[in-house]
Amino acid sequence: MGKVHIIDHPLIQHKITYIRDKNTGTKEFRELVDEVATLMAFEITRDMPLKEIEVETPVSKATSKVLAGKKIGIVPILRAGIGMVDGILKLIPAAKVGHVGLYRDPETLLPVEYYLKLPSDIQDRFFIIVDPMLATGGTAVEAIHSLKKRGAKQMKLMCLIAAPEGIKAIQDAHPDVDIYVAGVDERLNEKGYIVPGLGDAGDRLFGTK
Repeated sequence: MGKVHIIDHPLIQHKITYIRDKNTGTKEFRELVDEVATLMAFEITRDMPLKEIEVETPVSKATSKVLAGKKIGIVPILRAGIGMVDGILKLIPAAKVGHVGLYRDPETLLPVEYYLKLPSDIQDRFFIIVDPMLATGGTAVEAIHSLKKRGAKQMKLMCLIAAPEGIKAIQDAHPDVDIYVAGVDERLNEKGYIVPGLGDAGDRLFGTK
């Protein structure tokens, strides 16, 4: 079963409060999401493998550590996931960015993939899938499935806020994928919104209604 990591660092919790606030405007909301994504990236990369190399300092030779193993890919779920990408790239500028777009079929209510663009070396990358909200989990489940179908072997899901229903959906469908969130809220309402949540992340990021 994939683990749920709740990142409760004081700086993250402070910023999440203002992300939730309905009075926070688009510019501030966008900046806060960017900052939280950077802070969360520290935690999601905590267990990345290292190897030792030798370098020459101004004083002497030193044995020191660098990242080893898989390269990193960031995959935002369109469109709100885009708001978290730059924050992660500040820490991992060499990461490649893919995109996955999904919409919910009004008849079946199931997610349908309409866009997918991934790095060519999929099997060699560790992917961070990002979306601010994990509500029903349907979109994230399908996004992970889309990556696996194309050969992705290792990935984690990073969201700002999750509902218990969304977490269960990921754990049931993809027990090999860990979930990183800044908060787990009470429930979903009848419209599928997280309560108390933060509203529609895409609308608040891009100033749409």
